[in-house]
Amino acid sequence: MRYCINCCIHLLPNDLHRQCFRCRGPDHNNQKCPVCKGENKIPLYTDSKQMKWLAVLEVRTDHCESWNGFFCLRKGKLCSLMFGLIVMTLVMVSYILTGAKHGLLLIPSPFHYGAFASNPSLMDNESLSDMKDHYQPSKMNISYVKDYSSIKLIIDTITSKIEFITRQRPDLEELRKQEPHMFSVIPNKFLPNSKNPCWYEEYRGNTTTDPYATNSYALYSKRFRIFFDYLRKVFWNHLYHYKGKHYRLRCLPHFYIIGQPKCGTTDLYDRLRLHPEVRFSAIKEPHWWTRKRFGIIRLRDGFHDRYPVEDYLDLFDLAAHQIQSVLQSEAVRERGKMSNVIIGEASASTMWDNNAWIFFYDNSTDGEPPFLIQDFIHAFHPNAKLIIMLRDPVERLYSDYLYFASANKSAEDFHEKVAESLQLFEGCVLDYSLRACVYNNTLNNAMPVRLQVGLYVVYLLDWLTVFDKDQILVLRLEDHASNMRYTMHKVFHFLDLGPLSEKQEALITKSPASNTRRPEDRSLGPMLPTTKAILRDFYRPFNTKLAQVLFDDAFLWKRT
Repeated sequence: MRYCINCCIHLLPNDLHRQCFRCRGPDHNNQKCPVCKGENKIPLYTDSKQMKWLAVLEVRTDHCESWNGFFCLRKGKLCSLMFGLIVMTLVMVSYILTGAKHGLLLIPSPFHYGAFASNPSLMDNESLSDMKDHYQPSKMNISYVKDYSSIKLIIDTITSKIEFITRQRPDLEELRKQEPHMFSVIPNKFLPNSKNPCWYEEYRGNTTTDPYATNSYALYSKRFRIFFDYLRKVFWNHLYHYKGKHYRLRCLPHFYIIGQPKCGTTDLYDRLRLHPEVRFSAIKEPHWWTRKRFGIIRLRDGFHDRYPVEDYLDLFDLAAHQIQSVLQSEAVRERGKMSNVIIGEASASTMWDNNAWIFFYDNSTDGEPPFLIQDFIHAFHPNAKLIIMLRDPVERLYSDYLYFASANKSAEDFHEKVAESLQLFEGCVLDYSLRACVYNNTLNNAMPVRLQVGLYVVYLLDWLTVFDKDQILVLRLEDHASNMRYTMHKVFHFLDLGPLSEKQEALITKSPASNTRRPEDRSLGPMLPTTKAILRDFYRPFNTKLAQVLFDDAFLWKRT
């Protein structure tokens, strides 16, 4: 029924709505109604019961009167409808949340790769046929068998193009032409009574000169300004004065921890620097050989001014001061003893990151870099020692993704990024050599995940074309995690470090692990089993070659 709200307002509390109905009945006229008085009033919808303000259900403007063909819902029907809508909404919300939890509401990607829940009971070496017993394909997604088969074709194409071709080392003169300033600063010969490549360099400044005023590490990073402030205060006290001239001791590292990222290099660095005979650069990862000397601070920021080699050498000044104190002691000068202090550097990009070459080096052959990092390190220090920490490349890639991805991290998202990266890598190997694709800056920046970092053997073979095998120690993170004392002793022996007391050794081997996975990343769980199977197939030929080179089947990672 429709009533005039003004008429109902003027009714006494004990009046019945039928009186209002007579007022608003078929013969009602707004012009004659003593309450309406011809005004454009708002009709009130209610039922035949006594009017109360809390019973008002709907208010509409006067133009609704023209819809004479429609009828209004009664109060009971409207309540039933509202209740039904609420129940339906709750059911839908519950379904959506449940579906999301079980991975049922994934939107298929352009690659049509299915998603499957992870099962920890599935072993690493199980084949895809074994997965059928653990997982059934979802009706909402394409069967994972079909998904695996389509990606397997991509992997087979990549595998068919794999050729481990030995690269040609550039001669020394070619290197000099590329980096003349570097060769003008670092001499050919070093001090005989130091394990490190150290030499004295004339200092032409005076007591008021700031030796670190132009150091790029200090200028671009606030974290290291305190360190350089300290070096400024003690700098003049550590100069060597001879025949009216001043000399400063310069040093390069004796050893390098060169890789790989997310393979435990930080933990190895933290333990090794506790050894009393080891000193590291002021910055754990200077990234000078791979990035800073080309002017790369962050790849997304483009190029800055190139960091000269002097800025890199400044990072070892504190260690050089300690070595100089030993060299100038009476015992060393009289008996010709050698300083036992060794300097290390631990940039996890050194082994693999040659992405900048394409911007600075010409005369490339079929997209391959003519010069690599190791060429220059060997030219300055052919006796350098190199430590490599590796990890199952499948797990390394997932850890790398969890650490560097900024948003929307999930096992499903990781799966999609792996699939896209494999397609991009396949496109490259169809046109270029394996080495050209591994060192391809454009490709590496385009791939959503860093597949190429896990191709350990490609990089190792290139380092072995420059350095002897006995100069390189290759470790596995899995072995380090299970028996830390054993791996640290291997490192101590490799570096010819002196013995430790039980207290010192306990401090090094029993301290908590460094740089472990963040809690929010652990909550995401493992990668999908189908993703793991795909990555196992992709890395298998590279792991096989690596195990052959190192004569160790542990690098097959059949059981990590």
